[in-house]
Amino acid sequence: MIVTTRSLKVASIMSSFRPYELTGLPREDCLILFTKWAFNDGGERQHPNLVRIGEEIVMKCKGVPLAVRTLGSLLFLKTDESYWISIRDSEMWRLEQSENDILPVLKLSYNHLPSHLQQCLSFFSLYKKDTVYYSDQVVHSWMANGLLEHRKQNQEWEDVGYRYLNELQSRCFIHKEEDHDLFFTFKMHDLIHDLALEVSQKECRIVNCQTEIVDRNVRHLSFCDEKLEKVPQVLKKLKNVRTVIVQEVSKESKTFHESLINICVSNFKYIRALSFRNSPLKALPNSIGNLKHLRDFDLERFYNIRKLPSSFYKLQSLQTLRMYGVPLVQLPENMESLIELRYLEVTGKFKHFKEIQPGSWTSLQCLELLSCENLECLPKGMQYLTSLRRLVLYACLNLESLPQSLKFLTKLEDLRISCCDKINLQMEAEEQGDEDLQLSLKTFALWQLNVFTDLQRSSSTLKEMRIENCYNFAALPAWIKDLTSLHKLEIMNCPKLSALPEGMDNLVELRELNIKRCPEMSRRYRRDGGADWHKIAHIQEVHIK
Repeated sequence: MIVTTRSLKVASIMSSFRPYELTGLPREDCLILFTKWAFNDGGERQHPNLVRIGEEIVMKCKGVPLAVRTLGSLLFLKTDESYWISIRDSEMWRLEQSENDILPVLKLSYNHLPSHLQQCLSFFSLYKKDTVYYSDQVVHSWMANGLLEHRKQNQEWEDVGYRYLNELQSRCFIHKEEDHDLFFTFKMHDLIHDLALEVSQKECRIVNCQTEIVDRNVRHLSFCDEKLEKVPQVLKKLKNVRTVIVQEVSKESKTFHESLINICVSNFKYIRALSFRNSPLKALPNSIGNLKHLRDFDLERFYNIRKLPSSFYKLQSLQTLRMYGVPLVQLPENMESLIELRYLEVTGKFKHFKEIQPGSWTSLQCLELLSCENLECLPKGMQYLTSLRRLVLYACLNLESLPQSLKFLTKLEDLRISCCDKINLQMEAEEQGDEDLQLSLKTFALWQLNVFTDLQRSSSTLKEMRIENCYNFAALPAWIKDLTSLHKLEIMNCPKLSALPEGMDNLVELRELNIKRCPEMSRRYRRDGGADWHKIAHIQEVHIK
């Protein structure tokens, strides 16, 4: 067993013999790492003065790679010599610190962040160390609390949030773990988390069973203690709370969940974001409708709730509503009143989705219908979802077709269908005059479908297509060769597929082709001796396994 720690005290407790103390990176390696992060390839040769200043900065990093990377990314593409000197001579270096303490380095980098990124970074102090973050959930929390700004013309707020995440990643404050189809996961170094805790000061607070004192001005609360069975009384004195996140508490303590939701309603009248997962509650109080400012509501895995309260329609500031794993028998009346709704995730036992009326849900960007096992058709009036960009259908086992009204959704660019056993992608019968309407998709993904007969082809717009675990697909449709804008095609675990359609050489924009776990296709198109390799040899990246 190997135990690593930054604390000699911990090492002495854990070890039965003298611990092995790792030294920092050698100076030469630190310079190489710093140069990689601070300059474009070869850029250091054009700025010898900056390199000399950089050498002095690196000496102050004490061989700690995180410090070197963080300062290197801070100085990336900055060619103003006075700026480099200001970093080298900053007062932050004079803070009292132990030999291996790099918090002043990180604080220096934090101080040079734009103010909007500083606010977003401090928000991570609500989570425990080593948390795996989900990009979409983080962005929705930022949106709910008004932390996003600088939106460009025609840019959605969600895009701004992802731009912020990319900036934090480029500056080494977060590091990406995995790319998923709809989001990515990321983590934060323990020392960066320490920094977030320090800079958040009195705004954010993690609550556990030892919590007795909480600053009256705290705005964001997180509950993270499996031993927590009741809500600390001190929270009843708070009036300015904007965020409540329930991470780890006793899932069996109905009393805790009831008292917390009641405090949110009675005391936290200005709450913006409420994440309340895995609750044993069987119902929400009707007073939930009083949370007029609530923008982000996460109810995932409320397995015992069958209906939402009749007052739910009053949450007219709501932007994000997550209800995966909530077995609703029906949606509440007047849901169309949620005019600010941008993201809706629903699970349910209902057969029919209430008809969408003109003027309702005009801000909706993403609709995800997940495990709606009895759903037989998509709602009428889909054409009124004029802002819809993404539609996800998962495990809707009785869904048979897609409505023609989808063709009116000019902003719909991402369609994903998974585990819908009965669905036929041939759309419902067209009405007179609709023959020329087509989808304008950019991304189309299929998982575990039985039939693939047709789709309104988006031939001039589709850029990415993914087909996975479609065990009964014996042939791909011929129209794939007409997807003139296609950049990426992935086909995985479709054992009955034996060949690509003829005419693949027409796809001049195709840059990447991935074929995995398709035995006959893998033999046919392999680079070394495949009979049809020449048909795909023009594609820049081909990965066959």
